[in-house]
Amino acid sequence: MEIKPIKTEKDYNEAIQRIEKLWGVKKNSPNGDELDLLCTIVEAYEMKHFPILPPDPIDAIIFRMEQMNMTKSDMAKYLGSQSRVSEILTRKRQLTLKMVKSLYKGLKIPAEILLA
Repeated sequence: MEIKPIKTEKDYNEAIQRIEKLWGVKKNSPNGDELDLLCTIVEAYEMKHFPILPPDPIDAIIFRMEQMNMTKSDMAKYLGSQSRVSEILTRKRQLTLKMVKSLYKGLKIPAEILLA
């Protein structure tokens, strides 16, 4: 077992290939330990080179609306009037703190996404 830091995309691809070969090995074995270490360094490399950015607040609202089969009319109780809903969803108006609290409590959209 020779584990080295991932410095290049080639190193990354080699580590991924090795992980695929080791997948499913017995835990607490030499191969299991190698798999754990490789996963840790691959995760660190991915976090640095392929960060996952938080979603846009409006996109998160639209996504939740789609998940819950909600219409713009349904959103009025969280954002105000239907015209206010349209202004928010077309990005002509910013969310207020009151709206963020309402969306968080009512639709369980994380506040840190809505405040981004």
